[in-house]
Amino acid sequence: MGSLPRKIEIREANQALILEAAEKIFAMNGFKGATTGAIAREAGLPKANVHYYFKTKLDLYREVLRYILSDWMSAASTFEAHDDPAEALRTYVTAKMAFSRKRPYGSRVWAREIMSGAPVLEEFLGTTLKAWVKERTGIIRCWIRAGKIKAVDPQALLYMIWATTQHYADFERQIIILNSGNELSESRYRQRTRQVVDLVLGSVGLTSQVR
Repeated sequence: MGSLPRKIEIREANQALILEAAEKIFAMNGFKGATTGAIAREAGLPKANVHYYFKTKLDLYREVLRYILSDWMSAASTFEAHDDPAEALRTYVTAKMAFSRKRPYGSRVWAREIMSGAPVLEEFLGTTLKAWVKERTGIIRCWIRAGKIKAVDPQALLYMIWATTQHYADFERQIIILNSGNELSESRYRQRTRQVVDLVLGSVGLTSQVR
């Protein structure tokens, strides 16, 4: 009986290694250019292990996309958790900035998929994501009606947040070049995060109280 939890732990650890490696390889090479062999090498596992957990490269690619969006959608749970739009938006933007800092390859995989016409995600975008966005924009409209924020287009607000936060992952090399060839330090990134929060809150007539 004691071996079952151990097997589950090993399975989960291996799957996490493979997904992390796949994010990087898909981000760098695209779906067509990526190989399961390269993903296995990046993960430090035999190629057979990759195919044991994910039968095909497409299965793995779909799981990477699902994994990325799952984290992004979880970050937006703050919309339901807070009645205060300033706190909800601050928490959401901060989480999205942290995601771009810690998992830039995930954001780039997503960007590649969308820019290539969303061949894998198109159905999902038109169903699950569309419904998710409708719920969030509904909450934003409630804030507007209650006079908590100024009137803005809810979708435009979400698009602005996505574009700004994901820029730090998708255009990381450009940021480094413009920063005299240096990566942003942790303190500088925290500063940028606060600035992005201020810009988002300011766009809907709110002021950040956190410094």
